[in-house]
Amino acid sequence: MDLFAGISVRDYATAVAWYEKLLGAPPAFLPNDIEAVWEVGEHQYLYIEVVPEHAGHAQHTLFVEDFDAVLTAIAERGLEPAERETYENGVRHATFYDPDGNEVSYGGAAVE
Repeated sequence: MDLFAGISVRDYATAVAWYEKLLGAPPAFLPNDIEAVWEVGEHQYLYIEVVPEHAGHAQHTLFVEDFDAVLTAIAERGLEPAERETYENGVRHATFYDPDGNEVSYGGAAVE
């Protein structure tokens, strides 16, 4: 399966800096001066685009194998989740909000 998930933002420079911290790398490519694209998995991309009238409404969850390692790496880059949860089935969930209020969450399997 391929994925190309978009997030509308108000300010390009602010958003690129924040997503570099969250995702741990600069964009994989820059299609134009209002978009930046990160590869988050094979054939799976998350992109930002300056569309101020739609900013703040995205909700995306990235499910990762090593939840703790991902959250530790993000914290080392200066971001902490706004919310952390563990569901009854043991699945863990951490939610981050970008400067526009878009929600990008990480999910991870229960610790065994």
